[in-house]
Amino acid sequence: MQNLKSQRSQQKRKRLLSNSASSISNNKRLLVGKINGLFGIQGWVKVFSHTNPRKNILSYQPWHIEVNGQWQTLDIIKGREQGKTLVAQIKDVHDMDQARTFIGIDIYINKSQLPKLNKGEYYWEDLIGLNVINQEKIVLGKVSGLVDTGSNSVLVVNGKKEHWVPYIEPFLISVDIDKQQIVVDWDDNF
Repeated sequence: MQNLKSQRSQQKRKRLLSNSASSISNNKRLLVGKINGLFGIQGWVKVFSHTNPRKNILSYQPWHIEVNGQWQTLDIIKGREQGKTLVAQIKDVHDMDQARTFIGIDIYINKSQLPKLNKGEYYWEDLIGLNVINQEKIVLGKVSGLVDTGSNSVLVVNGKKEHWVPYIEPFLISVDIDKQQIVVDWDDNF
Protein backbone atom coordinates (compact mmCIF):
# COMPACT_ATOMS: atom_id res chain seq x y z
CA MET A 1 0.00 0.00 0.00
CA GLN A 2 2.82 2.40 0.88
CA ASN A 3 4.47 1.78 -2.50
CA LEU A 4 1.24 2.56 -4.38
CA LYS A 5 0.86 5.83 -2.45
CA SER A 6 4.45 6.79 -3.31
CA GLN A 7 3.89 5.99 -6.99
CA ARG A 8 0.76 8.17 -7.11
CA SER A 9 2.54 10.96 -5.32
CA GLN A 10 5.45 10.72 -7.73
CA GLN A 11 3.16 10.71 -10.78
CA LYS A 12 1.44 13.87 -9.54
CA ARG A 13 4.78 15.62 -9.06
CA LYS A 14 5.82 14.76 -12.63
CA ARG A 15 3.28 17.35 -13.82
CA LEU A 16 5.05 20.15 -12.04
CA LEU A 17 7.44 22.64 -13.53
CA SER A 18 11.15 21.99 -13.36
CA ASN A 19 13.54 24.03 -11.28
CA SER A 20 14.93 25.88 -14.26
CA ALA A 21 11.55 27.43 -14.70
CA SER A 22 11.39 28.47 -11.12
CA SER A 23 14.91 29.74 -10.73
CA ILE A 24 14.30 32.88 -12.77
CA SER A 25 10.91 34.41 -12.24
CA ASN A 26 9.22 37.41 -10.78
CA ASN A 27 5.96 37.94 -8.93
CA LYS A 28 3.79 37.82 -12.03
CA ARG A 29 5.73 35.83 -14.61
CA LEU A 30 7.35 32.44 -14.66
CA LEU A 31 10.16 31.35 -16.97
CA VAL A 32 8.99 28.28 -18.91
CA GLY A 33 11.44 28.02 -21.81
CA LYS A 34 13.61 29.64 -24.44
CA ILE A 35 13.56 30.07 -28.19
CA ASN A 36 16.75 28.34 -29.21
CA GLY A 37 16.79 27.94 -32.98
CA LEU A 38 15.13 28.10 -36.36
CA PHE A 39 12.99 25.43 -37.98
CA GLY A 40 12.35 25.54 -41.69
CA ILE A 41 12.06 28.56 -43.93
CA GLN A 42 8.57 29.73 -42.95
CA GLY A 43 9.55 31.39 -39.68
CA TRP A 44 9.03 28.52 -37.26
CA VAL A 45 11.29 28.42 -34.19
CA LYS A 46 12.72 25.66 -32.03
CA VAL A 47 11.77 25.85 -28.38
CA PHE A 48 13.53 24.54 -25.29
CA SER A 49 10.91 23.84 -22.62
CA HIS A 50 11.26 23.78 -18.84
CA THR A 51 7.76 22.35 -18.39
CA ASN A 52 7.06 18.73 -17.57
CA PRO A 53 5.99 17.18 -19.83
CA ARG A 54 7.96 19.52 -22.03
CA LYS A 55 5.23 19.87 -24.68
CA ASN A 56 3.04 21.62 -22.08
CA ILE A 57 4.74 24.89 -22.99
CA LEU A 58 2.70 24.85 -26.19
CA SER A 59 -0.56 24.92 -24.23
CA TYR A 60 0.19 28.23 -22.50
CA GLN A 61 -1.01 31.29 -24.40
CA PRO A 62 0.20 33.93 -24.79
CA TRP A 63 3.93 33.78 -24.22
CA HIS A 64 5.64 36.82 -22.75
CA ILE A 65 9.12 37.92 -23.74
CA GLU A 66 11.32 40.77 -22.59
CA VAL A 67 13.12 42.72 -25.30
CA ASN A 68 15.25 45.73 -24.37
CA GLY A 69 13.53 45.99 -21.00
CA GLN A 70 10.04 45.99 -22.52
CA TRP A 71 7.53 43.15 -22.15
CA GLN A 72 5.82 41.88 -25.29
CA THR A 73 3.39 39.05 -25.91
CA LEU A 74 3.74 36.36 -28.54
CA ASP A 75 0.77 34.43 -29.83
CA ILE A 76 1.53 30.93 -31.05
CA ILE A 77 -0.43 29.80 -34.10
CA LYS A 78 0.79 26.20 -34.12
CA GLY A 79 3.22 24.07 -32.21
CA ARG A 80 4.26 20.44 -32.10
CA GLU A 81 6.91 17.93 -31.17
CA GLN A 82 9.37 17.49 -34.01
CA GLY A 83 11.67 14.58 -33.30
CA LYS A 84 13.42 15.36 -30.02
CA THR A 85 12.59 19.05 -30.08
CA LEU A 86 9.57 21.33 -29.97
CA VAL A 87 8.75 23.77 -32.75
CA ALA A 88 6.30 26.66 -32.87
CA GLN A 89 4.94 29.15 -35.36
CA ILE A 90 4.68 32.68 -33.97
CA LYS A 91 1.86 34.90 -35.22
CA ASP A 92 3.03 37.43 -37.84
CA VAL A 93 6.43 35.75 -38.25
CA HIS A 94 6.64 34.38 -41.79
CA ASP A 95 10.32 33.85 -42.62
CA MET A 96 13.68 32.90 -41.17
CA ASP A 97 14.93 36.48 -40.92
CA GLN A 98 12.00 37.51 -38.74
CA ALA A 99 12.30 34.34 -36.62
CA ARG A 100 16.07 34.81 -36.15
CA THR A 101 15.43 37.92 -33.99
CA PHE A 102 13.80 35.70 -31.35
CA ILE A 103 16.68 33.24 -30.90
CA GLY A 104 17.96 33.28 -27.32
CA ILE A 105 14.84 34.98 -25.95
CA ASP A 106 13.40 33.53 -22.72
CA ILE A 107 9.72 32.57 -22.73
CA TYR A 108 7.56 33.49 -19.74
CA ILE A 109 3.93 32.97 -18.86
CA ASN A 110 1.78 34.69 -16.28
CA LYS A 111 1.62 32.65 -13.10
CA SER A 112 -2.15 32.99 -13.27
CA GLN A 113 -2.05 30.72 -16.36
CA LEU A 114 -0.92 27.74 -14.28
CA PRO A 115 -3.57 25.20 -13.36
CA LYS A 116 -4.63 24.97 -9.74
CA LEU A 117 -3.09 22.01 -7.95
CA ASN A 118 -4.67 19.57 -5.54
CA LYS A 119 -3.99 19.89 -1.83
CA GLY A 120 -0.47 18.67 -1.04
CA GLU A 121 0.86 19.41 -4.55
CA TYR A 122 3.25 22.27 -5.21
CA TYR A 123 4.95 23.88 -8.14
CA TRP A 124 8.70 23.84 -7.81
CA GLU A 125 8.54 27.63 -7.86
CA ASP A 126 6.70 27.50 -4.53
CA LEU A 127 9.44 25.41 -2.90
CA ILE A 128 12.40 27.63 -3.80
CA GLY A 129 13.62 29.52 -0.73
CA LEU A 130 11.83 27.35 1.84
CA ASN A 131 13.80 26.36 4.93
CA VAL A 132 14.62 22.67 5.15
CA ILE A 133 14.94 21.04 8.54
CA ASN A 134 15.36 17.43 9.51
CA GLN A 135 13.44 15.49 12.14
CA GLU A 136 16.04 16.42 14.76
CA LYS A 137 15.13 20.11 14.13
CA ILE A 138 18.53 20.80 12.53
CA VAL A 139 18.30 23.44 9.82
CA LEU A 140 19.93 22.04 6.67
CA GLY A 141 19.48 25.25 4.66
CA LYS A 142 17.16 26.67 2.02
CA VAL A 143 15.92 25.10 -1.19
CA SER A 144 17.92 26.67 -4.02
CA GLY A 145 16.49 24.47 -6.76
CA LEU A 146 15.21 21.08 -7.74
CA VAL A 147 16.57 18.49 -10.13
CA ASP A 148 14.59 15.85 -12.00
CA THR A 149 16.68 12.68 -12.00
CA GLY A 150 14.22 10.74 -14.13
CA SER A 151 13.12 8.43 -11.34
CA ASN A 152 12.29 11.21 -8.87
CA SER A 153 12.93 14.85 -8.09
CA VAL A 154 15.65 16.04 -5.72
CA LEU A 155 15.68 19.13 -3.50
CA VAL A 156 18.97 21.05 -3.73
CA VAL A 157 19.43 22.52 -0.25
CA ASN A 158 22.15 25.08 0.43
CA GLY A 159 23.28 25.76 3.98
CA LYS A 160 26.62 25.12 5.67
CA LYS A 161 26.98 22.51 2.97
CA GLU A 162 24.91 21.42 0.00
CA HIS A 163 22.44 18.57 0.47
CA TRP A 164 20.62 16.73 -2.30
CA VAL A 165 17.48 15.34 -0.67
CA PRO A 166 15.13 13.09 -2.68
CA TYR A 167 11.71 14.73 -2.96
CA ILE A 168 9.84 11.49 -2.30
CA GLU A 169 8.67 9.44 0.65
CA PRO A 170 10.21 8.33 2.99
CA PHE A 171 12.65 11.28 2.86
CA LEU A 172 9.98 13.97 2.45
CA ILE A 173 8.03 14.27 5.68
CA SER A 174 6.03 17.48 5.19
CA VAL A 175 5.79 20.73 3.26
CA ASP A 176 4.28 23.78 4.95
CA ILE A 177 4.13 26.79 2.63
CA ASP A 178 2.64 29.00 5.38
CA LYS A 179 5.57 28.25 7.71
CA GLN A 180 7.99 28.39 4.75
CA GLN A 181 9.35 25.02 5.83
CA ILE A 182 10.03 21.52 4.56
CA VAL A 183 10.70 18.71 7.03
CA VAL A 184 12.83 15.83 5.77
CA ASP A 185 14.26 12.57 7.07
CA TRP A 186 17.87 13.41 6.27
CA ASP A 187 21.11 13.34 8.27
CA ASP A 188 22.84 16.73 8.37
CA ASN A 189 26.20 14.99 7.86
CA PHE A 190 25.13 13.30 4.64
